[in-house]
Amino acid sequence: MMTVSENNTTIKVRPPTTGLFDLMIFARHSNTQDLYSWVCSYQIQCLEPHNGERLPENPFHFWGLHQKVRDFGIKESSHNGELLVAPQGTLLLTLQTSRPLLAMYELVNKDLDAALSKKCLATQAEEEKLSCHVLCPFQGYYRLSVFVKDLGGSPFKNMANFLLRCLKPINQNELFPSGLSMHCGSGISSSGHGLSNPSHSAPIITTKLGKCNITFHTPTNVEITASLSKDKAISTNYPLERHILVTHLRTKVSVCVVLPESGIYKLGLFGRSEDHKDFVHICDYIIRCFSDPSWPPFPRVYSLWRRGCVLLEPRAGVLQEQSWVRFRVKVPKAYQAVVLGQEKTVLQQTPNMVWEGDVFTGAAGTQVKLAAKFSQHCSSLEVILAFEVEGGSHASLGCSG
Repeated sequence: MMTVSENNTTIKVRPPTTGLFDLMIFARHSNTQDLYSWVCSYQIQCLEPHNGERLPENPFHFWGLHQKVRDFGIKESSHNGELLVAPQGTLLLTLQTSRPLLAMYELVNKDLDAALSKKCLATQAEEEKLSCHVLCPFQGYYRLSVFVKDLGGSPFKNMANFLLRCLKPINQNELFPSGLSMHCGSGISSSGHGLSNPSHSAPIITTKLGKCNITFHTPTNVEITASLSKDKAISTNYPLERHILVTHLRTKVSVCVVLPESGIYKLGLFGRSEDHKDFVHICDYIIRCFSDPSWPPFPRVYSLWRRGCVLLEPRAGVLQEQSWVRFRVKVPKAYQAVVLGQEKTVLQQTPNMVWEGDVFTGAAGTQVKLAAKFSQHCSSLEVILAFEVEGGSHASLGCSG
């Protein structure tokens, strides 16, 4: 194991068997691409070999931080030695940076394949900090390599190779979801899309209740949407997209998530501005819940659910059959708001611009739809939200506001 600092090199040798070994050392000036020249040799007599686990392969030759780590834009590391220890199978590596950087990470272990390795890392890139959450599913030694680059088109370069020792591995059912991007949590990507003041800056959200609400301040010309996914099949009658409700206020966006069951989910945020047709990826969040939630879905959302629309009640998208339900909703610029179910119910607008009224749900298996007219002269109704009517009882989402 060779570690190189600015003015010092340390070489640790672990002979594989007993016997006499030659250690030859080669060097070159760090600012050239000249060939390495032999500078000295040592003879090492091993009387008793070390029988521990073999170290992971390291094609980058050095361990620890790169000798010129400051030239890469790294000011400080939470771990400076070449050996990192994860007593409980988890580790958080942070790097303080002198300028905004992007980072990639590689985790290598003799029992770890490439697909599983990607589920062991969650990375965050902030203006002056890089973070990597590491999970170790096997006991033993790992190599954690770090590659960084500037925000421009420069290629990623290897700036650190840490030897990581896991004493107690984590359960493989608790690994991160697959498909995470290099932008987890808030950071360079979210601020670059105009999002600020995040309610959750860290990439991992653990909830005992099985629900959370993530908010950002946003410019008025930015629209946000979200996706929810989970690696293993879930026992629910509704797609996971129904378990997210995005609400745009004047200068704020709220992404409310309610989980149908326990597990580890990936929440992806996407955005677009007024002059772009397509949504682009912004960042991911990891939502973990180890209790036993069973929240019902939100109502189905249609394209007219836009900035300023707020669902106050009912929040659940599944309504009890043959019952009266209070509807309260804000729909900006609506001339009339109605609920179409067993019969048509015209909602009344209060002085604080909330449309409200009591609606009878009718028989199970039917749909209740919230619709609106946006002009006095328009005869047609535009559907905004749709609710399912079912028998039996469902957990209540309560009301908002």
